[in-house]
Amino acid sequence: MSGQITISIWLFLFFILVFAIALLDRILIPSTRWFLRRRINAVIEEIGTRLDIEMRPFQLTKRQVLIDRLCYDPKVIKTIKSYAKENDMPIEMVQKKVISYAKEIVPSFNAYFYFRIGYWIAKKIARLLYRVRVGLFENDQYKNIDPDSTVVFIMNHRSNIDYILVSFLAAERTTLSYAVGEWAKIWPLHMLFRFMGAFFVRRNSGNALYRRVLERYIHMATQQGVCQAVFLEGGLSKDGKLQKPRLGLIDYMLRSFDPKKDQDIIFIPVGINYDRTIEDRSLLRSLNSDVKKRSLWFIFKTSIFFILRNFTQMLLSRWHRFGYACVNFGNPISTIAYSKKHEIVFKNLPRKQRFPEIKKLCDTLINKISAVVPIVPVSIVSQFFLENLDKELTFLDIENGCGSILQKIKIKGAPVIETAHSTRKHAISEAISLMLLRDMIKEADGLFTCNDTEIRLLQYYANTLNQWL
Repeated sequence: MSGQITISIWLFLFFILVFAIALLDRILIPSTRWFLRRRINAVIEEIGTRLDIEMRPFQLTKRQVLIDRLCYDPKVIKTIKSYAKENDMPIEMVQKKVISYAKEIVPSFNAYFYFRIGYWIAKKIARLLYRVRVGLFENDQYKNIDPDSTVVFIMNHRSNIDYILVSFLAAERTTLSYAVGEWAKIWPLHMLFRFMGAFFVRRNSGNALYRRVLERYIHMATQQGVCQAVFLEGGLSKDGKLQKPRLGLIDYMLRSFDPKKDQDIIFIPVGINYDRTIEDRSLLRSLNSDVKKRSLWFIFKTSIFFILRNFTQMLLSRWHRFGYACVNFGNPISTIAYSKKHEIVFKNLPRKQRFPEIKKLCDTLINKISAVVPIVPVSIVSQFFLENLDKELTFLDIENGCGSILQKIKIKGAPVIETAHSTRKHAISEAISLMLLRDMIKEADGLFTCNDTEIRLLQYYANTLNQWL
């Protein structure tokens, strides 16, 4: 009984490995899951008491359950059969495609990450880069919305910072589910976006099977009351003007909408603007089809250099924020009220009749967005310099000229952002400093002139004022 057994070292290591796996599987992983679930539930209970628009059960459902529900949706099953027949493919192979599409689209919302990590990151980045301002929104507007309705924030798309800025500003009232493009699939960004409740969209995809899966996911989320954020232009504005609305996502939300039976869908127009859009020069460059497309390595290298340069300036106390980042929230628009007014039932309209009606609604929404896009100091100063291209201007000239522009657009109801902490003179002075740093204008002996090589950049920022002038 007291003898010894000798085993080989590889067998001993194998037993150690089996023991470690058993320890993880039976003790450590379950206890870790229990601890995390407890923290998440505590966050959900705490946040739920102060959100104006509550989190929906759909958002808290396990991701695999949502994927299964999406894959076995009756309309998806019907499309699978027709797709298999048209393309002479086995149904099992088409189902695998659908499962891969569903896994790509469906988010993995994590309340703890959203409110404890994502919110903190968004807040720090937004306030580090910009002076954040919010306007044209009364707190009671949220509280007056029917709690059973689905709220959809309809926004212009100025910068990729939009995701961060609006998520930060809305986090005190609701959670947002974004549609993000292929660019967000880069590791590790895709995991962060999934945890924040974003769903991935292949823009301009002509694949009927994929479009059906995407349509049914958006329908499911809308029917379950998930608060969503939609960039109505579909992509970033390349010239600073609002683009024509893209109809796809709105059509997916409304093609089965019956105002007599379904819960209301409330559209809230959101206007966003910046004194400095980080991607502005790249966006303008993309307008020129003759310019050679830059490689991923060049983009990566340039981005790293940009970050390091700004970080170095911070360390040397020479760094300045990029001016104002402003967001305006407009008045809610009820789909039920809109349907009654225009005597439309989107569910009953065939595609050829429905799309023109969807376009009318989207045109109305884009006009509402346009009416609340904030007017920031750099836009006003840019407009004044474009009106005086060949002149040498003193600071007093600029101040008086900008004051004249402000007076014109205010009469027409333009949403000019004004702060109690800075006078007009100070705001114009900061805008001029920012534009000098970026070589948009030049200064010599106290006289300011337009930089002829940056006229397109000046136009990009001045285009915000077009409708008001």
